Amino acid sequence: MSINRIYVANFNSNTVSVVNGETNTVIATIDVGVNPAGVDVNPLTNRIYIANVNSDEVSVIDGATNTVIATIPVGDGSGDAAVNTATNAIYTANFNSNDVTVINGLTNTVTATIVPVGGNPFPSGLGVNSITNRIYVANFNSDVVTVIDGATNAVITNIPVGVNPFRVGVDSATNRIYVSNFTSNFVTVIDGATNTIITNVPVGITPAEVGVNVATNAIYVPNRDSDNVSVISGLTNIVIDTIAVGNNPNGVGVNPITNRIYVTNQDDNTVSVIDGETQTVIFTIPVGARPFAIGVNP
Repeated sequence: MSINRIYVANFNSNTVSVVNGETNTVIATIDVGVNPAGVDVNPLTNRIYIANVNSDEVSVIDGATNTVIATIPVGDGSGDAAVNTATNAIYTANFNSNDVTVINGLTNTVTATIVPVGGNPFPSGLGVNSITNRIYVANFNSDVVTVIDGATNAVITNIPVGVNPFRVGVDSATNRIYVSNFTSNFVTVIDGATNTIITNVPVGITPAEVGVNVATNAIYVPNRDSDNVSVISGLTNIVIDTIAVGNNPNGVGVNPITNRIYVTNQDDNTVSVIDGETQTVIFTIPVGARPFAIGVNP
């Protein structure tokens, strides 16, 4: 089984770069669908799920062989993927069809389609709390986060957040949900027990994905238009550091075991490796064209 592998979705080259986290080198390049924009990993099964936004499908990668073992048709504009490790269910946010696809990770088949909200919500990001079996959907055009019960696939509530919520990070240990608001330039912190907003944390310009280190209770947010990463303390909900990275950072992945954070720089075609202890960039890895999203198998 692969250990300490990082998977980088290269939007313009329709590939996934596989990085060895020990050596910070690309060890494989895997062809996937058209414009891969979302990545998540199930470390228990060693499966990697790639949401391909313009071919409306999910590529399933076997982490042991670095090969695509299944291609699953999903909704229109599948821009993000999220895994529930407890149930082995995979979710995709489909922003053109305004719904969420549910996939059985054992059979690689679609089991349900969930409509998060009415109108034109443009679901763009997903997060899962495997302990509570709750799924969180950032709806870009309707400025709400939809909460879904993973047991029933029913919508529990919609939580108003900032303008253009883009991506979601979840800390299952603290039951805190972190939502980047693309236009408001802050991260909304939600209490998963009450579905209420705790606070909004100002970050950089155009915050993109959200990475949570469950071991250190630190949250990492790449800011696309300020070319840096905001580090939020999950204890105080305050930005404790700002780290300069490459040009137009978007994706972030965290390895809580090694305390390494990986950030995709779209306009540099690189990944910045951050040491979570010193909050400094210690390596830069060349990858494919326009790296967008990233996932880590610790």
